[in-house]
Amino acid sequence: MPTPVLRLTNTLTRQLEPVKTAEPGHLKFYSCGPTVYSYAHVGNFRTFLTADLIVRTAEALGWRVSFVTNITDVGHLTEDDVADASGEDKMEKALKSKEGEAFQNVWDLARHYADAFLEDWDRIRLRRPMVFPRATEHMREQIVAVEELIQKGHAYATEKGVYFRILSYPEHGALSGNRDKDQLLVGVRDVVQDEEKEHPGDFALWKVDDKHLMQWHSPWGWGFPGWHIECSVMAMKYLGETIDLHGGGEDLVFPHHESEIAQSECLTGHTFCPHWIHTRFLQVNGEKMSKSKGNFYTLRDLVDGRGIDPVAVRYALIATPYGKPSNLTDQGLRDAARNVERIRECRRQISSSIEKALPGDNTLGSELDRIYEEALEAMCNDLNTSVAIASLLGGVSAVFRELTAGLSHASATSAASFLDKMDALLGLAPSEELTAAAASSSSEPEIEGKPISTWIEERQAAKKAKDFALADTIRDKIDAAGYELRDTPEGVVWKAKVRD
Repeated sequence: MPTPVLRLTNTLTRQLEPVKTAEPGHLKFYSCGPTVYSYAHVGNFRTFLTADLIVRTAEALGWRVSFVTNITDVGHLTEDDVADASGEDKMEKALKSKEGEAFQNVWDLARHYADAFLEDWDRIRLRRPMVFPRATEHMREQIVAVEELIQKGHAYATEKGVYFRILSYPEHGALSGNRDKDQLLVGVRDVVQDEEKEHPGDFALWKVDDKHLMQWHSPWGWGFPGWHIECSVMAMKYLGETIDLHGGGEDLVFPHHESEIAQSECLTGHTFCPHWIHTRFLQVNGEKMSKSKGNFYTLRDLVDGRGIDPVAVRYALIATPYGKPSNLTDQGLRDAARNVERIRECRRQISSSIEKALPGDNTLGSELDRIYEEALEAMCNDLNTSVAIASLLGGVSAVFRELTAGLSHASATSAASFLDKMDALLGLAPSEELTAAAASSSSEPEIEGKPISTWIEERQAAKKAKDFALADTIRDKIDAAGYELRDTPEGVVWKAKVRD
């Protein structure tokens, strides 16, 4: 069977197109990450899972993948659906909330939620990018980029900030379709205007504000960067001036990604990214997620609060292809949990059959190879997860069919390889080795005279009581002693760090 071609719907052209890499076999991929003012919700993770599936599919094709996801920890304002956002910085607003009372300052809040995001990222089995750049750690690069845009005539300064001059970039609006510069804000709402702005659609590159809780000194005064400039700077820093693929949620098409393109191409003079992919919105039980409706869920609400296997949450979130609106339902989660358990049971019985080493022919190998090829082809066809998951379940059914007559060692080995490859592709068939190793460990270390399990229990209790400072202190203590914590379906387990 010939190697399939990875095709994804390109928001820029509105067409299903092959993903073309500038360097053969090397995908340079940037996908927008979270703003860390709270725990990431399941809608966020649907978008992050799309990026994860792209990485997995590209790797299954034998590509090398350079993947970057940012962490926004400053500059993202509450009214961000217009070109020049207004309102409060989301980080500052979070600090003023009831949950924010647990933190001494906005920096602690940002660190806490960034750490929580990374924990959740691992729990739902997302591949780690080569770097998680943070906006606050790339301030010099952002200031230099703004200076260069001014020098090239694409930006200008006022007393209140620095703005990108959209009329200097004729292609502005190609991604979103917002081509009419004079009507750019009509139908959205009025925003706080800077009377010195040249055009209402000009967007902020730097906000002058010496009262802001997170501020840096710049040639234009104390302040903070606009939301959009961080991604241009960090994408180009780690992936180069032209990248192959850029992703995010559909809410980012305008103004964030539109602004990213304008800034980047005016900085370099050439194409920033030729292929853009956007994940459709997630509903919960048929309605838009809303705290007032009681259907707003973070990953932690489902895993910790309702005891749902994180792999089942992953299954439910990718069951509908990214290009279609998705509806997360209670029944969908139950179905996902049942199917994930069936896959786990298949794993267990395969392992048992391998240990028994029964003689016989490999009656499954060719069938499972064909099923995997069908799954990979489906993933290459615009990440058709519904077909790929059906292939996974079909392969599991084939294994159970053979198990009734006794699975030969050869067939069991092929079955284990099939699940390994499907897990690499979809992340839905994990082995139990890590959990089993942690559970069977008879040598529990002590830290300051107490078993590590006691520290874990105290940390969990502190988190439940919203004493995040104590929880972080305990985590740091465990880390300093040379151990790391991992979330598994059976709970939090410890593991000794791999030392150099």
